Amino acid sequence: MALDTRDFINRLIANGYTHLCVVPCSFIKYVINEAINNPYIEYVPCASEAVACSIASGLRMAGKKPIVLVQSSGITNMGSCITSLLKPYNITFPILSSWRTYNNGDSEIQHEHLATGLPSLISAYGYKSQVLDNNNIDDAIRQIEICNNTPTIGIIEKNSFTKVELEDKNKLDLFSYIPRSKFLEALNRIFKDNDVLIIGTTGNTSREMYTFMKNTNNFYMVGNMGGALSIGLGAAKAGKNVIVCGGDAEFVMHMGGLTTAGRYKNDVNLTYVLFDNESNKSTGGQSTYQKHLDYISIAKACGLYVVDNIVCSVEE
Repeated sequence: MALDTRDFINRLIANGYTHLCVVPCSFIKYVINEAINNPYIEYVPCASEAVACSIASGLRMAGKKPIVLVQSSGITNMGSCITSLLKPYNITFPILSSWRTYNNGDSEIQHEHLATGLPSLISAYGYKSQVLDNNNIDDAIRQIEICNNTPTIGIIEKNSFTKVELEDKNKLDLFSYIPRSKFLEALNRIFKDNDVLIIGTTGNTSREMYTFMKNTNNFYMVGNMGGALSIGLGAAKAGKNVIVCGGDAEFVMHMGGLTTAGRYKNDVNLTYVLFDNESNKSTGGQSTYQKHLDYISIAKACGLYVVDNIVCSVEE
């Protein structure tokens, strides 16, 4: 069984919920899509789970009724916010987390530990947990109200919601963009059979590197979103020649990595390639809503040497 997603969002609105503070996950993509489509609840895309938790805290203290939506690995990112802000100040609002699964042999190895350990992690934060009832919407709404009023995190299992597509006005038109795979193929030609270490960020970037960069020395960072540049910096400080293939959503999640890398720009051989597809491609293709950002100026302000022109073509 699965909850009717449109009915679910409308019931949240009827119960006074005003904002969904979200870091996307494929398990909750239909809830995200409906929140984006629905004009009566505000979708707030967040750079990280700690940011989502902090924004929701401000909303709650200012009299609004927010909900935080993340995936299970993101519960680790909000640990400090939960234990040093929510608990001491007795701030409660619904935190809903997908429960990512893992079977032996799966490529998504970042979910292996929390596939069984998520309730224990939540308990370590001083919270209770409950699995959202995906058979009865009345029970599901009652559970969310419990999360709103007590330190309880709701856990969402796979396939808990019915399919909802983004309305056409909310879809991205990426037809004119050159596929990232073409750039990866070019990197494969240029750096094949040498000792350059190429690090791929989490999501589709690493998956495509595995497919299109068979002849290079690659590390596929399937989890730890936002950490690719810092891994590259560590390897570069150890003497490696490093290229990091990052993404627009990854760029903003842990921007302290940029400021730290900028400090060592004259000491290491490190190149950061940012692929901007304007979307959270691997979690449903929703927009990252980051058109207000000037990535080049941000990188310069962090002290990095920057190529000013945006690369839009690939030489064969």
